[in-house]
Amino acid sequence: MFSLPIVIDLVAVAVFAVTGALSASRRGMDVIGYLWLGAVTGVGGGTVRDLLIGQPVFWVREPNYVIVAAVAALLVYFIAHLPRSRYRVILWLDAVGLALVSVAGAAKALSSGTGPAVAVVMGMITATLGGIFRDILAHQPSILLAREIYVTASLVGSGVYVAAMAAGASGWIAATAGMAAAFGLRAGALARGWTLPGRGAPEAEDQAS
Repeated sequence: MFSLPIVIDLVAVAVFAVTGALSASRRGMDVIGYLWLGAVTGVGGGTVRDLLIGQPVFWVREPNYVIVAAVAALLVYFIAHLPRSRYRVILWLDAVGLALVSVAGAAKALSSGTGPAVAVVMGMITATLGGIFRDILAHQPSILLAREIYVTASLVGSGVYVAAMAAGASGWIAATAGMAAAFGLRAGALARGWTLPGRGAPEAEDQAS
């Protein structure tokens, strides 16, 4: 089975760790807060994935992932004051991480013997749970509460990868297509406000009824 080089996994962990540390910066946390949010965001999704598919947790077996997350978080601690709009930086870095990890998570699930449908879900879990944990711990509105396309982008990216592999495409072609699909959808949501149609009454109306 095809597996992505470890350097891509490390880059994805670093990117997500940076978004976690930037969230710590927005909350005015101390250095421990930076490290904590960076680590949870960087390895949280992959941890849940490995537990669900019955594999050794990746950062326990290879501590370099946690080290990379810590280094990325510490770097942000010293330069977080530089970006003028930290929230926009978080969103775009998160989009990059989403694309990388959606495919990496699905690839690991497939290589562990799961079926295609489970692999797609594992890609989504790997890519999105770290950011969800980050938002909860930083006491900021979760990306899930926004109507912008987020989880859907991850599902499409991992789905494209799994479908391409099932069709006999080479690993790199499938991975590139999956990453492009996930990033393209998420970038469109950020740049153009793409959303899925909502349904139901607004919260204020629910309370009044």
